[in-house]
Amino acid sequence: MPDSNRITKENPYKIVFVCLGNICRSPTAEGVMQHLVNERGLQSYFYIDSAGTSAYHIGEPANSKAQKVANERGFELKSRARRFESEDLYEFDLILAMDRENYQNILALDGNGSYSDKVKLMREFDPKAGNNAEVPDPYYGGMDGFNNVFDMVQRSCENLLDELEERIEK
Repeated sequence: MPDSNRITKENPYKIVFVCLGNICRSPTAEGVMQHLVNERGLQSYFYIDSAGTSAYHIGEPANSKAQKVANERGFELKSRARRFESEDLYEFDLILAMDRENYQNILALDGNGSYSDKVKLMREFDPKAGNNAEVPDPYYGGMDGFNNVFDMVQRSCENLLDELEERIEK
């Protein structure tokens, strides 16, 4: 886990989830994490966002299939797509890439490697994932793909939040 500092209301922990277009995987992760944080009453301790490494969908809401799966499970995806920028490397405490390609795209913005310790693969927090497991792009996978992604993301977010909650100073 990067950075062992305690999490306080004065110093909330900032997480950004990153995929390619910021309309499927990363907004799902953002929505799931925000829901879990809210459910545990920890909103004051976290800032959660998502972004894409491309500019394909800037300003668009989450994909309708991703929203349908989330809504069926009682979650909301409220974000609008934005592009991941080099400033985000400084701004966020944890940057979670959905796959190796986006992981590499993020690291490419970090010219001198100052922030590489903040960048992780999302499924590093999935107890059912193997080494270097990725969250696959569900865009062309039909509803099964979106349900599968939601399950991976939910497991990862629950495990991550369990770890982070131990660092909260109330």
